[in-house]
Amino acid sequence: MKINLPDVLIHLDETLDHDRLAIIEARLRQDPGVISVALHDDKPHMMVVANDPQATTEGAILERLTAEDVHAELVGL
Repeated sequence: MKINLPDVLIHLDETLDHDRLAIIEARLRQDPGVISVALHDDKPHMMVVANDPQATTEGAILERLTAEDVHAELVGL
């Protein structure tokens, strides 16, 4: 059985410090359908989110970020 877990690349407009990124990552991981969140200190403007498309959408992930007062755009993958 093949499982479809798409990744979405998100560009964060702001430069956020490590602690703020950790908070955002933890909150995203609580959302239904978010499988994983990848952030790296050496690329603070990029985030990769794997999601279950039956439980959430890329748009919903972006809305969650904007609810955290983060300005971001979907880049794709």
